[in-house]
Amino acid sequence: MPSAKPIQLILARQLASCLAMPILIVDTEGRLIFYNEPAEAILNQRFEETGEIAADTWSTLFALADEERKPIAQEDRPTMMALSERRPFSRTVWMQCGHRDWKHTSITAFPLIGEGGQFLGAQMVFWEV
Repeated sequence: MPSAKPIQLILARQLASCLAMPILIVDTEGRLIFYNEPAEAILNQRFEETGEIAADTWSTLFALADEERKPIAQEDRPTMMALSERRPFSRTVWMQCGHRDWKHTSITAFPLIGEGGQFLGAQMVFWEV
């Protein structure tokens, strides 16, 4: 029998599925556990429903660069910062999905906290600037 998911993750998924902007949700290890339909463009493909996708798999599907177009290291991306420091991070970047054109994008990542302060992962919201 599958383990029950915390209500906060269920509600975060429900909200994400109703919004028009791309949203990704990762667990505490950075594994992708949910993305909404608009996020498929960022991921550049639809993954099979396997439950989770390792951070080193999904995060390499798009490139991030700072305002000067210098690559942003994996550990300096808003998602990883929200996971490691357990606080919100927002950053405007240049993002490229696959071989598509670079887009000026704002990314906001924030930790998801459950009952009793339990750390559940992070949620990212993307929008074009």
